[in-house]
Amino acid sequence: MSPNRSLREKTVSDADLAALYANPFTLARPAVQTVPFIFASPHSGAFYPASFVAQSRLNLLGLRRSEDAFVDELFASVPTLGAPLLAARFPRVFVDVNRSPAELDAAMFEGGLSLAVDEKSPRVTAGLGVIPRIVRDGAEIYRGKLEPAEAEERLTRLFRPYHKALAQLVEETRARFGVAILIDCHSMPSAAAAPDIVLGDRYGVSVASCVMRTAERAFERRGFSVVRNVPYAGGYSTELHGHPLRQTHALQVEINRALYLDEDLIMRGSRFAALKARLGEALREVVAMDTALLRPPARTGSLAAE
Repeated sequence: MSPNRSLREKTVSDADLAALYANPFTLARPAVQTVPFIFASPHSGAFYPASFVAQSRLNLLGLRRSEDAFVDELFASVPTLGAPLLAARFPRVFVDVNRSPAELDAAMFEGGLSLAVDEKSPRVTAGLGVIPRIVRDGAEIYRGKLEPAEAEERLTRLFRPYHKALAQLVEETRARFGVAILIDCHSMPSAAAAPDIVLGDRYGVSVASCVMRTAERAFERRGFSVVRNVPYAGGYSTELHGHPLRQTHALQVEINRALYLDEDLIMRGSRFAALKARLGEALREVVAMDTALLRPPARTGSLAAE
């Protein structure tokens, strides 16, 4: 098969929707996890249920404008570096796992929702809640209003299993190594002045500074231009798992799509393989950092007795 599958092949029939619900994500583990890193790709899912496409006023290509296309493939080498890789199979326009489950737009639904709703969320106001109203270029997704039961079904069958798996990986890693570092992997639309990489740590809150510095230098040494936090400082996963005082850290990585993607056709670009190799080299340096620097200092006997 061509490395660029057709849009038709990207669409799963509704006969496969149960299978999507049964397997909402993929988890690639190394034979033995040797580093305290976990990688996650929440927005690279490319299986679009036929009923969802039928609900939309957009064609499949239009729906895919929000997809972090092929990011899971760009990071596919991380199990060889000793770290697991979790990737959502469902598209972010169906349910966005990098949002709070309360970031729902009640106006999208026919009738009241039984779920908690964060009415003040700026993401919901912008149309980019946990069930988005628009794609990234601002086009409306749906022809009409949704049934309230759809919100609960998508959260129950897709959102919660993904986050349960991610939380388990974080806790397993912290229990094994004393510290856990989540790298949340994304891509960003290109722009004339956009950098190659944006590293987000919620403005210094979600990850230790030594992890940020290590990642920044590793990417820069491979020729990437790197900025911190602007315009992407981190989303729900970074906020949820980025608590350095609890020995859990989270860093968001955004890759400029112009480096690897034909953004009009949502196809791998000619530099895809080269970028993947450069990225793999940078990640090898990141996971090799001395994570003993992240552990709290041992308490002395006199302090312990106080």
